[in-house]
Amino acid sequence: MTKKIIIYTDGGSRGNPGPSAIGVVLGDKEYSENIGVRTNNEAEYEAVIFALKKAKALFGKKAIKTSEVEVRSDSELLIKQLNGEYKILEPKIQSLFLKAWNLRIDFGKVKFTLIPREKNSGADRLVNEALDVQGRHQTLF
Repeated sequence: MTKKIIIYTDGGSRGNPGPSAIGVVLGDKEYSENIGVRTNNEAEYEAVIFALKKAKALFGKKAIKTSEVEVRSDSELLIKQLNGEYKILEPKIQSLFLKAWNLRIDFGKVKFTLIPREKNSGADRLVNEALDVQGRHQTLF
């Protein structure tokens, strides 16, 4: 029997580029992390890369080989690039795309699905919480 794993991802930056964070909801677990200065699109990719690595770590290499993973995001650019519908012209994004693409090899099946922003509120909340915390800790000197 194939196990289905649904992952919600989001990445965001305040300023483009600016302070950035990722948010990932994997089942009943939530993860967020500040990732430094990135563009919004870079943060979206970083979230997918983190999510695939985390799924592999949580479920193990053997289980992941027979699993179907669905990564859901509200980023049209990210999903359409990962599904081969949009070209990738930006060198930094090309590099992140390759990281995400190469992580797929360990999985039985990976599907990337575009969802409306309102269906991604958990991952979005995590990004904003991480950015809010980061903003409170910044100093002028």
